[in-house]
Amino acid sequence: MTNELQPATLAQVVDVLDRMYDPSWARDWDAVGLVCGDPSAPVRRVLLAVDPVQTVVDEALAWHADLVITHHPLLLKGVHGVPSTTAKGRIVHRLIRGGCGLYTAHTNADAAAPGVSDALARVLGLTDLEPLSADPGNPVDKIVTFVPAEAVEAVVDAMSKAGAGHVGEYARCAFTAAGTGTFVPGALASPVVGRVGERTDVVEQRVEMVSSRALRGQVIAALRAVHPYEQPAVDVYELAAWSSPRGIGRVGSLASPTTLREFAMLVAEALPAAVQGVRIAGDPSAEVSRVAVCGGSGDDLLDAARAAGADVFVTSDLRHHPVSELREEADEFGPFLVDVAHWASEWPWLAGVANRLEGVLEAAGTPVEVHVSQRSTDPWSFRVPSPGSVVR
Repeated sequence: MTNELQPATLAQVVDVLDRMYDPSWARDWDAVGLVCGDPSAPVRRVLLAVDPVQTVVDEALAWHADLVITHHPLLLKGVHGVPSTTAKGRIVHRLIRGGCGLYTAHTNADAAAPGVSDALARVLGLTDLEPLSADPGNPVDKIVTFVPAEAVEAVVDAMSKAGAGHVGEYARCAFTAAGTGTFVPGALASPVVGRVGERTDVVEQRVEMVSSRALRGQVIAALRAVHPYEQPAVDVYELAAWSSPRGIGRVGSLASPTTLREFAMLVAEALPAAVQGVRIAGDPSAEVSRVAVCGGSGDDLLDAARAAGADVFVTSDLRHHPVSELREEADEFGPFLVDVAHWASEWPWLAGVANRLEGVLEAAGTPVEVHVSQRSTDPWSFRVPSPGSVVR
């Protein structure tokens, strides 16, 4: 007899990742999830990287990884094939030949809480984080029924198994309150309690559970299947919509105000080195304390950063015209801008994925070894300073 733990399967690892970064959170243009790999294959080693490029595949195969998890998709744009004569095809073929799967969490990881921008905010020392552009919360119902006391447990169990009662990380959440139900069974009724034509008073429990609106039909069907009454009363309340804790970007506060120059130096020290370095638009001596961030390309969030009252916005891939237009109004509206390499802004997320994935799988009795790639996948090779350029 052996006490050796069984390795996780790829399907089990994917299930954990899909719960951490639900594919439904991805934008409709995105391509996320399992790219290649046998769901029944064992997974003992997982490599994390920002980009699914050849140097990452080299590292994965040399380390005998069973799975590579990347932030950026390999096949974002539709393809008709993956022949090994193409760059993307070579990656797919090499991974399959090496027995290594590939999984992508992109905009679903951007929107997650915690997600890509949370990791960027944390390494910059920001606190009191909230989404810069919040996703709407999923539509939720509150389903209410009235049950004899002896049947409450069965009804709550059935509704829970059908998907009701989930609140954050808690399951089978329900509220009950005692009361009295009264009714008169009609001539064609077959009452479980009481007699036809006679008033009946019954001590009942009011049972309330929340449920995703998408599960309404199956939750009510489960309720009716175990409810002891011939015609149970069921009320459905569509709860008001509100913003979820998920969304793109984050905004928070520094522990104490600092100058824009000092903050930019903090950014440069906190993120991995990149050829681009750190570019800044604004007065170096200006005071900053409220900071917005967006891992990856974020110039579509300039207005959101301004609306959030940010003194400075840290992101990547800022374009000339939006920056120029914002700077023309900066004295009145702000914010100042800090532009960093795309790869560098998303790299801090990898450590959090590693810790969470290892923790969940170890608790499940199927531990994996997770390694964060230290290889830079920044596509830029070198930089030549402009002659006569001045750094203020």
